[in-house]
Amino acid sequence: MKISHLRTYIRFRKWGKYLITILVFLIVYLFVGDQSLIRFSHRRQQIKHIEKQTQTYRRETQKAEQTIQMLNSKDSLERYARELYYMHNDNEDVYIVEE
Repeated sequence: MKISHLRTYIRFRKWGKYLITILVFLIVYLFVGDQSLIRFSHRRQQIKHIEKQTQTYRRETQKAEQTIQMLNSKDSLERYARELYYMHNDNEDVYIVEE
């Protein structure tokens, strides 16, 4: 065995176990377990998706609350029913004109 190979072998024996330990730790940290980096990024995407849904539902709730406030008076309730659901009194005729 040459001296350079012997020196390399001794250095590896001295520092190799630390390098192997660090590599195993990094592999476990990145790919294995509940706290892995891959699962972390997947959960972050799920959180963003849920936040978008929450904003959408809040907007829809605000629109519904505005509609409810508008429908509190009898005149606006009647107008709403006529425009959206084409309701009418018995003595009236309704003509729907499509553009």
